[in-house]
Amino acid sequence: MIKFSFEVPDVGSPWRDTWDRVHQLNPVTISEMDLCYKFFGASVELVVDDVEIISNEGHVTLVDLALSLCHALSRLSSGEDAGIGFTENAEVIRLRREADLVIITSSKDQWQVSVKQEELTGAFINFLRRIHACLTVNFPGLADNPTIQRFSPE
Repeated sequence: MIKFSFEVPDVGSPWRDTWDRVHQLNPVTISEMDLCYKFFGASVELVVDDVEIISNEGHVTLVDLALSLCHALSRLSSGEDAGIGFTENAEVIRLRREADLVIITSSKDQWQVSVKQEELTGAFINFLRRIHACLTVNFPGLADNPTIQRFSPE
């Protein structure tokens, strides 16, 4: 079983500023670099079969994670191994294909878990849809931002 979720920071949290500052800008023109490094910090959790892949204890920037997931999906669908990296730290989540399974490991921790590729890619796609919906509902102008369009569900 896969649980992949995120939480927008509460009002008053320093991470909430990474959301609130967008109201002062034209969302269409925010650069990819700024979206990946300066905006939309959130608590993210990815758990596969009771193994915590991404802990909800910290924060990651959602757009950076979304773009990393898109790249991983592309590589997995092409039959290649992939990785998910994080702006905030050096850890890489490695995704190694083995027949119809994906073996998931960390560059930092010693755990290993396997999951059917179809289940993992489905969870990634659903997560990307939720990020896209959250961002474009809260900031409608982001729907026209080229970086956000890269993980649009359409």
